[in-house]
Amino acid sequence: MRKIIAALNMTVDGICDHTAGIPDAEIHQHYTDLLGQGDAILYGRTTYELMEFWRTILENPSEQKSMNDFAVAIDRIPKIVFSHTLKNVDWKSASIAKRDLKDEVLELKQQPGKDIFIGSRSLIIQLLKLNLIDEFQLCIHPMLEGNGLQFFEDINDRIIFKLAKTKTFKNGAIILYYQPIKE
Repeated sequence: MRKIIAALNMTVDGICDHTAGIPDAEIHQHYTDLLGQGDAILYGRTTYELMEFWRTILENPSEQKSMNDFAVAIDRIPKIVFSHTLKNVDWKSASIAKRDLKDEVLELKQQPGKDIFIGSRSLIIQLLKLNLIDEFQLCIHPMLEGNGLQFFEDINDRIIFKLAKTKTFKNGAIILYYQPIKE
């Protein structure tokens, strides 16, 4: 059975906007490697449209090898987009979900293969409420953003996690690998 992994960057004050954080070559390499370990990544419309930025790096490579490598990795991994307004996508490795989030994830979990990643805050919150996330990989950047989209908003129930491991980057960012304790 495949794991459903919520992987997200956030600041110390809990802001998870994709423009917040301090990405560097080491962090880009981490996420490049991570994408190689998965069979798909799930996005909501807004995050999917933000991630389309990486297509421009494929067309016009950056001076930073780590960004170019990440662009190739994000291009390769299949992307499943959940949207009520988006009717089609033109990224070859992307498709619109045909079922609702719960049914799609339950089916993906049962299939053989590598892990499935969730890269959108809205989907993470929905799947957290459905008790369908097996692991959180929260990359905490050593900064306060001050304002923006709070990650754990609209959570009404207590959820306890077990810390499985950590990974520290040279720039001070740290990934906390948490597993929800199923009660």
